[in-house]
Amino acid sequence: MPLASSYSYPLLGAFWTIVEIFLWVIWIWILIYVFIDIFRSRDLSGGAKALWFIFVLFIPLIGVLVYLIARGSSMHERAMSEARQQDREFRAYVQDAAGAQTPADQLAKLADLRDRGVITPEEFEREKAKVLTS
Repeated sequence: MPLASSYSYPLLGAFWTIVEIFLWVIWIWILIYVFIDIFRSRDLSGGAKALWFIFVLFIPLIGVLVYLIARGSSMHERAMSEARQQDREFRAYVQDAAGAQTPADQLAKLADLRDRGVITPEEFEREKAKVLTS
């Protein structure tokens, strides 16, 4: 008995199952994104956030559609401002962690590299000139 005849799930059925799973995942992603945007909004009061949350939670399809129509145009702006804020905070943290190097610190590091033989005296002089002119 061939394997294909014992298989009762048609290929088109498998395709539609994959499409349904894909749409279900997209729907959950949109729902989570709307919830995140509700709580990210600084222009909404606490009560307005609670009302949007309840509306989207209990009537999800209509709630998400109404939210996207009413506030969808500014969702991208809020996401971008949040990303910019996180980038600024990250850069400030990195600069704080790295510490500001003075020319004296840079020259001390160059001298240490020269003394250990990592760079040649000519490279030391060239880099020293760059540090002193900047």
